[in-house]
Amino acid sequence: MELTQQSPDMVAYLAADAAIDHEHPCVRQTVERLRVGTTDAYSYARAAYEFVRDAIPHSVDSGDLRVTWRASDVLATRNGICHSKSHALAALLRAAGIPTALCYQGFEDENGNPDFLHGLIAVRLPGRDCWDRQDPRGNSRGVDAQFSVGEERLAWPVGPESNGVDYPVLYAAPHPAVLRALQTAEDRTHLWRTLPTAL
Repeated sequence: MELTQQSPDMVAYLAADAAIDHEHPCVRQTVERLRVGTTDAYSYARAAYEFVRDAIPHSVDSGDLRVTWRASDVLATRNGICHSKSHALAALLRAAGIPTALCYQGFEDENGNPDFLHGLIAVRLPGRDCWDRQDPRGNSRGVDAQFSVGEERLAWPVGPESNGVDYPVLYAAPHPAVLRALQTAEDRTHLWRTLPTAL
Protein backbone atom coordinates (compact mmCIF):
# COMPACT_ATOMS: atom_id res chain seq x y z
CA MET A 1 0.00 0.00 0.00
CA GLU A 2 1.28 3.45 -0.89
CA LEU A 3 1.04 5.91 2.00
CA THR A 4 0.14 9.52 1.18
CA GLN A 5 1.13 12.54 3.24
CA GLN A 6 -1.78 14.80 4.11
CA SER A 7 0.71 17.67 4.19
CA PRO A 8 3.64 17.93 1.77
CA ASP A 9 5.61 19.83 4.41
CA MET A 10 7.60 17.46 6.65
CA VAL A 11 7.62 20.14 9.37
CA ALA A 12 3.91 19.39 9.92
CA TYR A 13 4.91 15.94 11.15
CA LEU A 14 7.15 17.45 13.84
CA ALA A 15 4.63 19.96 15.18
CA ALA A 16 3.05 20.03 18.62
CA ASP A 17 -0.70 20.45 19.03
CA ALA A 18 -3.32 19.95 21.75
CA ALA A 19 -3.17 16.14 21.50
CA ILE A 20 0.48 15.67 20.56
CA ASP A 21 1.71 18.06 23.25
CA HIS A 22 5.39 17.19 23.02
CA GLU A 23 6.48 20.40 24.75
CA HIS A 24 4.78 19.28 27.99
CA PRO A 25 7.23 18.56 30.86
CA CYS A 26 5.91 15.00 31.28
CA VAL A 27 6.67 14.25 27.63
CA ARG A 28 10.10 15.89 27.79
CA GLN A 29 11.05 14.00 30.95
CA THR A 30 10.01 10.71 29.37
CA VAL A 31 12.09 11.53 26.28
CA GLU A 32 15.17 12.14 28.44
CA ARG A 33 14.69 8.82 30.26
CA LEU A 34 14.23 6.93 26.99
CA ARG A 35 17.31 8.51 25.42
CA VAL A 36 19.56 6.85 28.01
CA GLY A 37 21.33 3.98 26.29
CA THR A 38 20.19 4.85 22.78
CA THR A 39 22.78 5.70 20.15
CA ASP A 40 20.79 6.98 17.17
CA ALA A 41 17.29 7.83 15.92
CA TYR A 42 16.53 4.18 15.16
CA SER A 43 17.41 2.90 18.64
CA TYR A 44 15.54 5.79 20.27
CA ALA A 45 12.45 5.18 18.10
CA ARG A 46 12.50 1.51 19.04
CA ALA A 47 12.85 2.35 22.76
CA ALA A 48 9.97 4.85 22.59
CA TYR A 49 7.80 2.37 20.70
CA GLU A 50 8.44 -0.48 23.14
CA PHE A 51 7.80 1.84 26.10
CA VAL A 52 4.39 2.93 24.80
CA ARG A 53 3.48 -0.58 23.65
CA ASP A 54 4.50 -2.35 26.87
CA ALA A 55 4.45 0.16 29.76
CA ILE A 56 1.12 1.78 28.93
CA PRO A 57 -1.63 -0.84 28.90
CA HIS A 58 -4.43 -0.58 26.37
CA SER A 59 -7.44 0.33 28.49
CA VAL A 60 -9.49 -2.57 27.09
CA ASP A 61 -6.82 -5.00 28.30
CA SER A 62 -6.51 -3.33 31.71
CA GLY A 63 -10.23 -2.65 32.18
CA ASP A 64 -9.56 1.06 32.80
CA LEU A 65 -12.63 3.11 31.88
CA ARG A 66 -10.84 6.48 31.80
CA VAL A 67 -10.42 8.09 28.40
CA THR A 68 -7.22 9.97 27.63
CA TRP A 69 -6.44 11.92 24.48
CA ARG A 70 -3.45 14.17 25.23
CA ALA A 71 -0.04 12.54 24.97
CA SER A 72 0.97 13.96 28.34
CA ASP A 73 -2.14 12.49 30.01
CA VAL A 74 -1.51 9.09 28.46
CA LEU A 75 2.04 9.13 29.86
CA ALA A 76 0.94 10.44 33.28
CA THR A 77 -1.91 7.96 33.78
CA ARG A 78 -0.33 5.03 31.88
CA ASN A 79 -3.67 4.46 30.19
CA GLY A 80 -5.18 4.76 26.74
CA ILE A 81 -6.80 3.13 23.76
CA CYS A 82 -4.91 2.72 20.46
CA HIS A 83 -5.61 6.29 19.33
CA SER A 84 -4.40 7.79 22.60
CA LYS A 85 -1.31 5.59 22.70
CA SER A 86 -0.54 6.69 19.14
CA HIS A 87 -0.70 10.32 20.26
CA ALA A 88 1.76 9.53 23.06
CA LEU A 89 4.19 7.74 20.75
CA ALA A 90 3.96 10.53 18.17
CA ALA A 91 4.80 13.07 20.87
CA LEU A 92 7.81 11.09 22.10
CA LEU A 93 9.14 10.72 18.56
CA ARG A 94 8.45 14.28 17.41
CA ALA A 95 10.11 15.64 20.55
CA ALA A 96 13.25 13.81 19.43
CA GLY A 97 13.05 15.29 15.93
CA ILE A 98 11.63 12.19 14.21
CA PRO A 99 8.78 12.99 11.79
CA THR A 100 5.71 11.03 12.86
CA ALA A 101 2.26 10.71 11.28
CA LEU A 102 -1.02 9.32 12.55
CA CYS A 103 -2.73 6.70 10.42
CA TYR A 104 -5.75 4.47 10.64
CA GLN A 105 -7.18 1.07 9.80
CA GLY A 106 -10.86 0.16 9.58
CA PHE A 107 -12.24 -3.28 10.36
CA GLU A 108 -15.62 -4.83 9.60
CA ASP A 109 -17.71 -7.35 11.47
CA GLU A 110 -18.64 -10.74 10.02
CA ASN A 111 -21.55 -9.13 8.12
CA GLY A 112 -19.34 -6.57 6.38
CA ASN A 113 -20.48 -3.63 8.51
CA PRO A 114 -17.89 -1.14 9.84
CA ASP A 115 -16.94 -2.39 13.30
CA PHE A 116 -14.02 -0.35 14.65
CA LEU A 117 -11.41 2.17 13.65
CA HIS A 118 -7.86 1.42 14.76
CA GLY A 119 -5.16 4.05 15.26
CA LEU A 120 -1.43 3.65 14.68
CA ILE A 121 1.52 5.78 13.59
CA ALA A 122 4.10 5.98 10.82
CA VAL A 123 7.68 7.21 11.22
CA ARG A 124 10.17 8.65 8.76
CA LEU A 125 13.56 7.62 10.09
CA PRO A 126 16.81 9.20 8.86
CA GLY A 127 18.16 7.48 5.77
CA ARG A 128 14.74 6.03 4.86
CA ASP A 129 12.98 7.32 1.75
CA CYS A 130 9.61 6.03 2.92
CA TRP A 131 7.35 5.91 5.97
CA ASP A 132 7.24 2.85 8.23
CA ARG A 133 4.01 2.13 10.13
CA GLN A 134 4.26 1.07 13.77
CA ASP A 135 1.43 -0.15 16.00
CA PRO A 136 1.79 0.69 19.73
CA ARG A 137 -1.58 -0.86 20.72
CA GLY A 138 -0.01 -3.36 23.09
CA ASN A 139 0.33 -7.08 22.73
CA SER A 140 -2.17 -9.56 24.12
CA ARG A 141 -3.41 -13.00 23.13
CA GLY A 142 -3.25 -13.19 19.34
CA VAL A 143 -1.54 -9.79 19.00
CA ASP A 144 2.21 -9.61 18.43
CA ALA A 145 3.09 -6.14 17.13
CA GLN A 146 6.81 -5.35 16.88
CA PHE A 147 8.93 -2.35 15.93
CA SER A 148 9.98 -3.01 12.36
CA VAL A 149 11.47 -1.15 9.43
CA GLY A 150 10.79 -2.43 5.93
CA GLU A 151 8.46 -5.26 6.93
CA GLU A 152 5.38 -4.35 8.95
CA ARG A 153 4.64 -6.18 12.21
CA LEU A 154 1.27 -4.64 13.09
CA ALA A 155 -1.31 -5.78 15.63
CA TRP A 156 -3.82 -6.53 12.89
CA PRO A 157 -2.38 -6.78 9.37
CA VAL A 158 -4.94 -6.20 6.64
CA GLY A 159 -5.04 -9.04 4.16
CA PRO A 160 -7.36 -11.38 2.28
CA GLU A 161 -8.35 -13.20 5.47
CA SER A 162 -9.21 -10.00 7.39
CA ASN A 163 -12.22 -7.75 6.93
CA GLY A 164 -10.16 -4.60 7.02
CA VAL A 165 -8.91 -1.60 5.13
CA ASP A 166 -5.68 0.37 5.47
CA TYR A 167 -6.39 4.08 5.06
CA PRO A 168 -3.43 5.48 3.11
CA VAL A 169 -3.47 9.06 4.42
CA LEU A 170 -0.73 10.07 6.85
CA TYR A 171 -2.25 12.72 9.10
CA ALA A 172 -0.18 15.44 10.74
CA ALA A 173 -2.81 15.81 13.49
CA PRO A 174 -5.44 13.41 14.84
CA HIS A 175 -8.44 12.95 12.57
CA PRO A 176 -11.04 15.51 13.79
CA ALA A 177 -13.80 12.91 14.25
CA VAL A 178 -11.51 10.69 16.35
CA LEU A 179 -10.26 13.60 18.44
CA ARG A 180 -13.77 14.92 19.06
CA ALA A 181 -14.95 11.49 20.26
CA LEU A 182 -11.98 11.17 22.62
CA GLN A 183 -12.38 14.70 24.00
CA THR A 184 -16.11 14.41 24.68
CA ALA A 185 -16.30 10.84 26.00
CA GLU A 186 -17.49 10.52 29.59
CA ASP A 187 -15.80 7.12 29.86
CA ARG A 188 -14.70 4.28 27.60
CA THR A 189 -18.22 2.83 27.42
CA HIS A 190 -19.48 6.16 26.10
CA LEU A 191 -16.49 6.37 23.75
CA TRP A 192 -17.39 3.07 22.06
CA ARG A 193 -20.77 4.59 21.13
CA THR A 194 -19.29 7.78 19.64
CA LEU A 195 -15.94 6.79 18.13
CA PRO A 196 -16.19 6.59 14.32
CA THR A 197 -16.00 3.10 12.87
CA ALA A 198 -14.73 4.24 9.46
CA LEU A 199 -13.17 7.28 7.79
